[in-house]
Amino acid sequence: MIERKNPRNAVIGIFAVAHDTYWAQFEGLYESIMGYHNDFCRLVEAQGVTVIDFGMVDTNKKGFEAARKIREADVDILFCNMVTYATSSVFAPIMQQSDVPVILTALQPRQAMDYTKACTFMQLENDNICSVPEFTGVAERLGKKISDVIIGTLYDDAEATAEIAEWCNIARVLNSLKGARIGLMGHVLEAMYDMHTDPTAASAAFGIHVPLLEVDELAEIMKNVPEDKIAEKIELIKNEFDMPVPVSDPVTMKLTDSDLYQAAKSAVALDSFIEKHELTGLAYYYEGNEGSENRLAATSLIVGNSILNAQGIPMCGEYDLKTCIAMLIMDRLDIGGSFAEMHPFDFKEDFILVGHDGPHHLKIAEGKPILRSLTKYHGKPGSGASVEFKLKEGEITMLGISQKADGSFKFIIGEGISKKGPIPPTGNTNTRGFFEPTTKEFIKKWVMQGPTHHFALGIGHHAATIKKIADVLGIEAIIVK
Repeated sequence: MIERKNPRNAVIGIFAVAHDTYWAQFEGLYESIMGYHNDFCRLVEAQGVTVIDFGMVDTNKKGFEAARKIREADVDILFCNMVTYATSSVFAPIMQQSDVPVILTALQPRQAMDYTKACTFMQLENDNICSVPEFTGVAERLGKKISDVIIGTLYDDAEATAEIAEWCNIARVLNSLKGARIGLMGHVLEAMYDMHTDPTAASAAFGIHVPLLEVDELAEIMKNVPEDKIAEKIELIKNEFDMPVPVSDPVTMKLTDSDLYQAAKSAVALDSFIEKHELTGLAYYYEGNEGSENRLAATSLIVGNSILNAQGIPMCGEYDLKTCIAMLIMDRLDIGGSFAEMHPFDFKEDFILVGHDGPHHLKIAEGKPILRSLTKYHGKPGSGASVEFKLKEGEITMLGISQKADGSFKFIIGEGISKKGPIPPTGNTNTRGFFEPTTKEFIKKWVMQGPTHHFALGIGHHAATIKKIADVLGIEAIIVK
């Protein structure tokens, strides 16, 4: 029943390069090569992105014309399609004026030439790699950076197609960061120094805007939520969650009708709040006075947050703007992005529990997530409905975003395995995380990189892709191994 509110969009620019002298020398070569170029454009379009084809650039003059059009189109990434040999003068104007990732694609139409029939015409059709070193060398001299080179064949090359798909996913992340509105509401939980983040620094590093929002407004919206909307949300919650009896933790109880009602009411109010402020995501924390409307509003959002995460709107507690950005990155890569931290080790079986007492990305849950009523939220005020789930079994990726002494951001990335097994029935998410070479050694290396205590948790192994995103953004990234 949960559908995305924010689509995973990206605008991909493509242009072909060649040497215009060839056209008069070899009749039909231009038409043949443009046929291959059109097939490449279709290969990219098959990734579900918007493609803008800037056509053939085979002279320096056309290079300047294409550079202007590319700037005006506001693309997220740019594929330079190396369809045959081209002089670097056709490419240099575009590279000089580009401020988006540029990827060279050298994909031959043939896996190998038929040497019994080989000719110059055939060689030029398959000369995709020839000027790649010239282009990368000239980019270096221009003080610019080629983000990647994809080498392979145009047809039936799974590896090359996967690399194209990876860059289309990176483009989705860049598209979402561009002008994203990640709200901050409330204040940092007292004494959590690692949660403090300068919104201007976040805007400078990620291209986002950080609206500063008031809990009072959310509380006011909550007072006026229509009953029919609450009933609709209750039905959605009943369909998406299990509500079992408690097990061993005296803090938990079977979800009460009153807690279900409040969770639904808060979720509806939160939807309205997000829509009113056109938020891409929200990080918040607030305590308020005991019994106040503000406390009720700020402490009853866990269920609504989890639903919004599954809809593509990252939500996290404890005012953690940095992890909210990490969750957005993971969501746009379509790998989840749950709010997580380290929980107790199991030294017997060599794993660590990873999870949190807050919002999670329901689309990466193993089975139906669970709702329990908690008589208290440990370490913070409030009580009520809380989400408990296990992550899907298999490969997992962690992304922590921290800040260094100079204020610059740093990506800390790790990969592990989520395995089946019991978790504490505490109304919180916990997943059994196994890491190499041993979990203890990995966690020691992780903490020595100076992370925050939170991170985004997703499925699959995607450290290399996230590292490329950091490189594009000019942010230091460490893959912990």
